[in-house]
Formats: sequence, structure tokens, C-alpha cells
Amino acid sequence: MEERTRAYLRGRFRDHYRTVKPELPPAADEREWGYIPWTPGTGTTMVRHNSLLDLGTLRGFLERERPRHVYFSAGRYRNPGAGSMNGKGWRSADLVFDLDADHLPGVTPETPYADMLARGKEELLDLLDLLDRDFGFEDMTVVFSGGRGYHVHVRDEGVLELDREARREIVDYVRAADADFESLIQSEAVAGIGLKNPTQKRTLPTDSGWGGRVHDHLCSFVDELLTMEEDDALERLQEFDGIGAGKAAGAYKAAKNNHAEIKRGNVDVHPAFYGLAKILAEDVFESETAAVDEPVTTDTHRLIRLPGSLHGGSSLEVTRIPHDELADFDPLRDAVPETFTRHDVTIELDEEVQVELAGESFRLPAGDVSTPEYVANFLMARGRAEKGKE
Repeated sequence: MEERTRAYLRGRFRDHYRTVKPELPPAADEREWGYIPWTPGTGTTMVRHNSLLDLGTLRGFLERERPRHVYFSAGRYRNPGAGSMNGKGWRSADLVFDLDADHLPGVTPETPYADMLARGKEELLDLLDLLDRDFGFEDMTVVFSGGRGYHVHVRDEGVLELDREARREIVDYVRAADADFESLIQSEAVAGIGLKNPTQKRTLPTDSGWGGRVHDHLCSFVDELLTMEEDDALERLQEFDGIGAGKAAGAYKAAKNNHAEIKRGNVDVHPAFYGLAKILAEDVFESETAAVDEPVTTDTHRLIRLPGSLHGGSSLEVTRIPHDELADFDPLRDAVPETFTRHDVTIELDEEVQVELAGESFRLPAGDVSTPEYVANFLMARGRAEKGKE
């Protein structure tokens, strides 16, 4: 990044912070604060071990320093401004989840930015469903990171003092790291008329956890199957690897004749049906997990981006998303700072680029180009353009 570009972005970040006031997190004066300034060269320098008192007022600090990135700690301390972690006196920490869209399965370096963010939002919704249904968390703040993904801050009283190992166990659950079908199965004794010894039937939990999730998916599949003509149902069953004509017929007959038992969790109605349940369980483990970044969640001292600040690698706003607005949230529309929507600027491009922002698509040729400032700042912050001469 050339000095002219760096100076321009730093100045415009200051102009933005003059018009907005980022929201402080709870217990802001108990947290460590850090930031990355607009330093020359390709490297970055993290300035940290600041308390809020060291910074002064947040708005005054942002206008004065115009930082490239701004962070606060998940941890809460007795002395947050101490120069070493041992000296801070850890008290508690938010439970933070980080979803980086470029690390998700199926996302490659060639994946368009808009598609990558859409994939990240799908993963976010899976994560929130797990945190809500399986853990019952209530105090959850959802934030678009301004760059590649999303953060979720959990501040329920019951999680604040969890140690690293307990947080790792939550991550393992969310990622279904130790989940497999056999581990979910419970054996239930069934007494039969004329039998000296009870037999055993294998069942799935029907209420909660991964067992409940697998059971829900299995029941939905069976309900769908039984709405089909028999030939279509048998054909559908044979789409699964390992299920041929014979097993399909056995599984279908078992589903048709034991619908109520299956609803109660019984998967032992036929060997082929048990095999089908096992296959469907793998679909659940793959589709309903959330690929969170484990080091972020387990680190009780982690610095995380401040909602309302600007991301120096995109110039987009780190945006807090109300839960009732999640479904409609589009980061490439809703995280574009209004400050940068009022005029055009000139940038220099080495090659043609295509950008989707604010609900519009821009195809910009190589050379000097005049474009809306939010597009220009996005490309300059991402290192794909330099500031042109007006």
C-alpha cells in the first residue's frame, strides 16, 4: 500500500469516527484494549495492554488515532492495563465464537467474496441453532466481523468463569468432534410374552442433543418417504451408498409398519432400517455442525473486534446484528459505512476487477477509474487498488 493510499484511508476513517459512536461492551473498563495503526510497509504492529482509561474516551481515541483495526478482550481483569497477562488478574471471560468463511468446507481461494460470505452466514445460523437449542444460551451478541465472517459473544453468567478445557468441550460438541451414531444409541430392555429373558432394542434419544437432532432428521425423512409411491420410495432409498434393492425393500417395509415405534426412537425395527438411520446420522453431523475456530473460543484472553469500528482490510463496518434482522442481513449491503456513500473518488487499478457492494455490481477496467468511494475504499483496503490523483 502506497503512502498516499494509507494517508487517505486513515483520514477517511477519522471522518467516519467523527459521525458514529461504537457501542462499548459490558464491563468495558475491565477489559484490555488493543489496536493496529496504519504503519508503513507490509507488516502490522499490534498496540495492546491498554485499559479504557489509558485510551481516554473511546470516541476521542478513535478520532485521534484513526486506527486500522480496533479490539477489546473477551477477558475481564482486575488490572486490564498491566503490561503482562499475569499482572492483569483474570476474573472471567465472554465465550466467543469465530467463523471465518474462508476456512469453511467447500470454500476455496477461487470462491467469490459474496459467495464466501453467504456460506459463512449459513454456518452462523447452524451455530446459533446449536447454542440456543442445545445449550439454552440467551445472552448472545452476533457481529459481522467486517472481513471474512462472523463473531458470536455469549455472556450468560454460567459461562463467564469457564476454563479453557470446558470451552474446548463446547467447541468439540459444536463441531460434533466426538459424535458418532453408535455413541448416541441407547439399549432398552423389552420383555416378550413367553420369553424367559428380555430382549434388547436400540433407540435414539428423542428430546435433545445430537441424538435428538438425528432422530428429528430420521423422522422427517420417514415422513417424506411414506408420502411417495412405493416404487419412488424404493428408488429414493437406493440413492444412498450401501443400500441396494433388498435393503431398500426391508427399510421401506419397516418404516411403513413401525411408524409409531420410530417416532418413539426405536431404530431396531429392521437391520436395513438401522443401517439407514446410521447413514442419515452422518448427514446430520455434516450439515448441522458449525466449523468454529477453536483457538478463539478456548482463549480466555482473546482480543476480538469492536462492533461499530471499521475493518482495515475491507473498510466495511464491524456490524452488530439484531437477532430479528439476521435473516435479511447482507454484509455487502448493510456493513457499507454511510460515510463513504456520498461521492466518487479516483483509484488506480493494475487489472480489471469486479465488485459487488451496496446492492450493485461494478466492473472496473485497469487504469485510473472514478468510482463510488465505498467501492474505492474497499479495493484500497484489500490491497487491490491505490489512491489515484483527483
